[in-house]
Amino acid sequence: MVVYQIFTRLFGNKTRANIPGGTFGQNGAAKFNDIDGNVLRQIGKMGVTHVWYTGIIRQATQTDFSRYGIPRQHPDVVKGKAGSPYAIADYYDVSPELAEDVDNRMAEFEALVRRTHQAGMKVIIDFVPNHVARQYQSICKPQGVSDLGEDDNPDMGFSPQNNFYYCPGQEFIAPVSSESDSSLLTPRYIEYPAKATGNDCFTNAPSRNDWYETVKLNYGVDYMAGQSPINYPSTPITQHPSHNTWQKMLDILLYWAAKGIDGFRCDMVFMVPTAFWQWAIPQVKAQYPDIIFIGEIYDPALYRPFIAAGFDYLYDKVGMYDCLRDVTCCYRRAADITWQWQATDDIARHMLYFLENHDEQRLASDFFAHDGRRGLPALLVGALLQQNPFMLYAGQELGERGMDAEGFSGRDGRTTIFDYWHLESIDHGYFNRRRLTAEEKSLMLEYQKILLIKERERAVSQGQMFDLMYVNQHIGDRQYAFLRKAGRELLLVVANFSGDAVDVDVNIPRHAFEHMGITEGQQTAKDLLTGEQTPFVLKADGALHITLAPWYGRVYTFIIK
Repeated sequence: MVVYQIFTRLFGNKTRANIPGGTFGQNGAAKFNDIDGNVLRQIGKMGVTHVWYTGIIRQATQTDFSRYGIPRQHPDVVKGKAGSPYAIADYYDVSPELAEDVDNRMAEFEALVRRTHQAGMKVIIDFVPNHVARQYQSICKPQGVSDLGEDDNPDMGFSPQNNFYYCPGQEFIAPVSSESDSSLLTPRYIEYPAKATGNDCFTNAPSRNDWYETVKLNYGVDYMAGQSPINYPSTPITQHPSHNTWQKMLDILLYWAAKGIDGFRCDMVFMVPTAFWQWAIPQVKAQYPDIIFIGEIYDPALYRPFIAAGFDYLYDKVGMYDCLRDVTCCYRRAADITWQWQATDDIARHMLYFLENHDEQRLASDFFAHDGRRGLPALLVGALLQQNPFMLYAGQELGERGMDAEGFSGRDGRTTIFDYWHLESIDHGYFNRRRLTAEEKSLMLEYQKILLIKERERAVSQGQMFDLMYVNQHIGDRQYAFLRKAGRELLLVVANFSGDAVDVDVNIPRHAFEHMGITEGQQTAKDLLTGEQTPFVLKADGALHITLAPWYGRVYTFIIK
């Protein structure tokens, strides 16, 4: 499983103005229809199995779509001109800016789902369960569905019957103000009483660093009484006091599952009671057995409880991502990778490895590796070490640097999720391929080679892994080596996290021969990255002499007699 994350608003945007802080009219946005069959087939050539379309569900934005019957959002509670895709304004709608025909926007999204399936890939979208936009109002909800907060009693800070948390008797104070904007219907944003903010901020005056554009959803957890989502009691829904929010969120999951999508990437899952997931996920899978749930989570101590709650995969951000980043930046030894996979060995197939996503800094940015090619050894390890899925972020394979100061997000090494923008790298890679630079083309081919090894080599997709570092500590600072084997196919992967070309002797212990059924003798190995063929003598407790290029590696394949 290889997931390709597309930030839909930016992917395929043809407007090149790139005015910092520019409006929708100035900078434009991509459309569902831009991601056509040709683009999808190009993505599929990298071995991608799932496309995660980020920013599909309608979010709060400063762009005025009121002529289409869409409520206007106040800029005091929208981050950036475009707004965050995680400040959901209507769970039953899609973003109008992504449609050629705004009135027909849902049909255009459904057509994108069909095109993705026709290209042989599956569709993942975001489910944002913890918070919504401050001015949440559904105009597309099914008949008979009451809106979130519609039946709340705002005089109670916490009530198990409420969908939100409140600050009774206190007005919301936004950390930003647009009072000088004469075009606004109201000079400042008014909310009384204030609702609690999405990042568990239970005051009426969140800071600029809080998720002030969002409000926290109430699943029945009384934070003021010391409860937490983790210790919240798991009881049947018929006995549950917070069934209103639970039922509404389950209905939303089922609504989108019925659109034919194949999975949900669930935002900040640890901020929602584990009990909710234990209750909701089986009900969705009862109707849609093949649908998958991917959880964003940052506490390794919670990995196993959330897998037990029904999640198929979890971000391994604090584990493998942080380790691979530190090794790439020379902050840690390559041998430390061993400890990371061992920490989750019992749940290895549930771990989603990645090197970039919309929250993290770009590999090629000045804040990370400075050059996309320096990420190749980490890609070799992340993609080939285990049988678990791997994810890449659109533009990563082209060396997108994320060094623009787009507006709200500033020059921070990330690709903005708050602004309208055009990405030259993606334009070159998928829409104007004649403009591909030599560097972009070369890096894209490397990604394709490595990810196709993950897809096509049975030793990776089905085989067992043997970590060689315990007998190779002499190379453990900047190199990492492991074996993969299935049937007669044996792979030796050696990654070089160094900017220097090096010659290394990789030891293969007798235990590896016995454990994996490797036979000794003369072999000719082929490097799947370069096509080179090299004679080797496989011998228990012997060593293979290998030459490694800077920031690269070897993937040797042997056919065992």
